[in-house]
Amino acid sequence: MIKGTATLLNHRQMKANSREDWIMKITMIKKVMTDGNLCKKCQDVQERLENSGHIHRIDQFVTAIDGDPNSTGMLLAEMYQVDKAPFFIVEEEDKEPVIYTIYFKLVKEILEKAA
Repeated sequence: MIKGTATLLNHRQMKANSREDWIMKITMIKKVMTDGNLCKKCQDVQERLENSGHIHRIDQFVTAIDGDPNSTGMLLAEMYQVDKAPFFIVEEEDKEPVIYTIYFKLVKEILEKAA
């Protein structure tokens, strides 16, 4: 079971601190239920990422802990006004972040193009 919460840094600061010479950063936000397990859809999407070989393209994994509005994932969901899990934040230098709530759209528009 995942315990504790992380303090949300300014998401742009997290981006800047994580990599100096990045082109694109993809963050996956997964929901962890109160029993400590990933939500069913999050588990399914993670398995699809692993089976397709796209999992290595995800730069950061963040958890949204059910019942903990101060968990980093919940704070990001609030910041980007997302009410679905999982979701992805795709950041490119000098561009506004793009939010994907549909896995297949992320694959088509980002993961397959960059492969």
